[in-house]
Amino acid sequence: MPDRITQVEPPTVGRPGGAPVLSVIVPCFNERPNVAPMIAKLDAALAGIAWEVIYVDDNSPDGTTLEVRRIAQQDGRVRCIRRIGRRGLASAVIEGALSSSAAYVAVIDGDLQHDESRLPFMLSALQAGGYDLAVASRHVEGGDSAGLSSRWRHMLSDGGIWLAQAFLPVRLTDPMSGFFMLPRTLFEELARSLNGQGFKILLDLVLSSHAPLRVLEVPARFRERAAGESKMDALVMIQFGGLLLDKVFGGLLPLRFFSFALVGALGIVIHLSVLAVLRETSPLGFESEQAIATLVAMAFNFELNNVITYRDQRLRGPRLWRGLLLFMVVCGFGAVANVGIAQVLYERHTTWTVAGGIGAMIGVVWNYAVSATLVWRAR
Repeated sequence: MPDRITQVEPPTVGRPGGAPVLSVIVPCFNERPNVAPMIAKLDAALAGIAWEVIYVDDNSPDGTTLEVRRIAQQDGRVRCIRRIGRRGLASAVIEGALSSSAAYVAVIDGDLQHDESRLPFMLSALQAGGYDLAVASRHVEGGDSAGLSSRWRHMLSDGGIWLAQAFLPVRLTDPMSGFFMLPRTLFEELARSLNGQGFKILLDLVLSSHAPLRVLEVPARFRERAAGESKMDALVMIQFGGLLLDKVFGGLLPLRFFSFALVGALGIVIHLSVLAVLRETSPLGFESEQAIATLVAMAFNFELNNVITYRDQRLRGPRLWRGLLLFMVVCGFGAVANVGIAQVLYERHTTWTVAGGIGAMIGVVWNYAVSATLVWRAR
């Protein structure tokens, strides 16, 4: 069971004019109204400590980057990394932390829901040397999760905690927390093993360590969001489950491949369901009905992959329709390869189940590899 903070010494202030002791990493998307209040709160909470804040903005259309840079012109402790063609909280945290020269890095959401007053306590505990990681927890005595906006979000959070605790080498009451701190050198050591996808990087960090980390949990309140919209939804939880699978399989297969294959399996269900309905209701022949079912399944697979598998590279506008067309062409070639290879194997007296399975596997690998290269390539 991780320790819970009771009493700490004042944190080390740091040398004037030198590198900051603490870099606060704020991954963000569409958080412009919260930028100035957030920086003001950090300034109050970290009085007397050499700190900086690094916003990592995924090219927000609301002008988040402009707001951060406006303040940065007056405050040298404020920095901004604007990412174009890259999306995702985990990868944003990695880029922000690796840009730091501070002794410690903290990660906090940019929506004002995390209690920034916990930062000095977390820093003091780590500087004392007894812990590797400090986590702000909503689920220890003194913390609360009242800021979760709905019963649905409570259920998602509780479900994620239950699932994560089954895999963790240390007991964490709040593995879904997005508010934590660790030495920068430790982060850099773990960075090569991080998956870098999805929205819950704390779990990735803990699972990437070869030895169990010494974790301190600091009670913290989770406030209600003051402005903007929550990014937490069921798709985040799907990616969270994919991260656990990736760690279980030791990274042998890309997380996206698991997602792509799962979407493909759901596409088969859609295909057969559409075909069954057409068989009962349509005057068309089997060949035409099969073609319609195939097109529906392809469109379904494309949309689900666009929303889940490639959420951080999601296609919109004209690129969406171009991507759909390319996806159907790619899957068409994949189907030809699937059928052709399965037929050759079957003619060589391989059982139909084995021949069909190998053909399907080759089709999935082809579709995944070419789709990643052509359809959802980085902008």
